[in-house]
Amino acid sequence: MRTLKDMSVLITGGGSGIGEGAAKHFASKGAKVTIAGRREEPLQKVKKEIGELCHLVVGDVTQTSDRERMVAEAVTHGDGLETLISNAGNIYRCEVEDFNEEELLKIFHSNVVGGMMLVSECHEFLKETKGCVIFVGSVHTQRAFPNASPYAATKGALESLTGVLAAELGPQGIRVGCVRPGAVITEINVRAGLATQAEAAVRLEGMSNLHALGRIGTVEDIAEAFEYLACSDWVTGNVVTVDGGLGLGVTNE
Repeated sequence: MRTLKDMSVLITGGGSGIGEGAAKHFASKGAKVTIAGRREEPLQKVKKEIGELCHLVVGDVTQTSDRERMVAEAVTHGDGLETLISNAGNIYRCEVEDFNEEELLKIFHSNVVGGMMLVSECHEFLKETKGCVIFVGSVHTQRAFPNASPYAATKGALESLTGVLAAELGPQGIRVGCVRPGAVITEINVRAGLATQAEAAVRLEGMSNLHALGRIGTVEDIAEAFEYLACSDWVTGNVVTVDGGLGLGVTNE
């Protein structure tokens, strides 16, 4: 089993939430982390907190030139590339009668197509290192939340991709995995204009009783699953559920 020491890792959406937590966790164990995102200020904040092991790239996963730059700079920073954590994404919520085709295409571009194209861009480097790709799914594929069908559809696509790409890339030594988080406080609803950070936190904390373990998750809970997939040489094609039992459908009093 590998360790994170000196592992070169590219994390998209690395300026906040799960991406930030992953970057800090991996760097704390000696990984050379490149974080990418559209907003420079939060990326700079994360880089400052981590130090020399962290490199930042301001860019959008939906833009070809930005993806190319992310990968190139991650390879330079880490002297190669062993792990891609495709975490960048957005959320789009609405009722069926309000579907907007342009918005649907945008969320599929950011949540699915951008990640697929990054896999293509990283392919040759991951082949050299026998590395891995990690997608970020969602408990939305296991538990139905009304008005979230666009977001759930993108996460369902990623979970399906995990198996297909694992089968395709396995003969080249590249592993593909996916982590399916439960309720974790991030900025995704804030960025989408759906709530303030305080409102989002209250809403998620109010879901604690829907988790079999009685609490919502932390970014560290998810980072530990990323580490497992990044370091396990004989694990591929898996969707690892890290949701405190939210997907079980129970309600605790």
